[in-house]
Amino acid sequence: MDFLFLILDPQIVVSGITAVAVFATIITLGYPYLRSDRLASRLDSVARERERLKAKQREELLSGRGNLRSTPATYMANLVTKLNLREALSNEKTKLKLTQAGFRGEKPLITFLFFRVVTPIIMLFAAIIYLFVLNVIDQPDTVKAAICLGAAYLGFYFPNLFITNLIQKRQQSISEAFPDALDLLLICVEAGMSIEAAFNKVAEEIGSQSIELAEELSLTTAELSYLQERRQAFENIGIRTGLPGVKAVGTSLVQAERYGTRLGTALRVMAQENRDMRMAEAEKKAAALPAQLTVPMIVFFLPVLFVVILGPAIIQVMQTF
Repeated sequence: MDFLFLILDPQIVVSGITAVAVFATIITLGYPYLRSDRLASRLDSVARERERLKAKQREELLSGRGNLRSTPATYMANLVTKLNLREALSNEKTKLKLTQAGFRGEKPLITFLFFRVVTPIIMLFAAIIYLFVLNVIDQPDTVKAAICLGAAYLGFYFPNLFITNLIQKRQQSISEAFPDALDLLLICVEAGMSIEAAFNKVAEEIGSQSIELAEELSLTTAELSYLQERRQAFENIGIRTGLPGVKAVGTSLVQAERYGTRLGTALRVMAQENRDMRMAEAEKKAAALPAQLTVPMIVFFLPVLFVVILGPAIIQVMQTF
């Protein structure tokens, strides 16, 4: 009871609230200084990719072969090579998914294949220790063995789920900022800038809204400078993002360069179409809200409502009898 009175003491309550408010103020003011600059790191990675493209192009000109590779961790590369995981678990679709998630080069592929083999083993041993050694769940051994196999199966597909989640987040960030980027690109093109300079300028300006889109535009600028066919650079941005709106813009830019049509007109039409697509997606989510809120309302709101309405009547009945 003394402890309860101590907690309910007004001075202690006020002191606690003041301490929490001061701590929250310090965190709010200091968070911008403690947060790492993701835009700078992303642009650094794009600069490294630009240098890789330059070196690859130079090597193709000198030797006719472009086989420049980044070096992954030694133990990961050795395991992937010994188990021949490239043939078993890797294909063009896997590389495309890693690219759409923002991972380029040889090192992310090696890391992904390594964890596809290691994660099931870790999950299996963790389940065995949890179920058989610690004996937390009182179930037959066959049920425990089935749970262990299920954990290993989940561990095998966990890297895929992780990559898919990254792709969805990345695509959402790009699709939200892409119409604004097209407006900026339209302004730059109509101001007389070349398409390379326009992409570079938009990448600098759009970074505060979407780092992922700034990264893709910067990479497209690098490809426009070093690829032999500019058409391939416009097609690659659609492949890397996996968004229909971005692919349509790339196709429009290819047609504009091939047939000599005005870029401003094509960009204006595509910007409006992307805004309409973004609005349609928002309306789709809004239309799905009533159905999604039905279960939470039944579980959380209706019991409280019944308690508030029937509570006084129940209390009066109990006092009467």
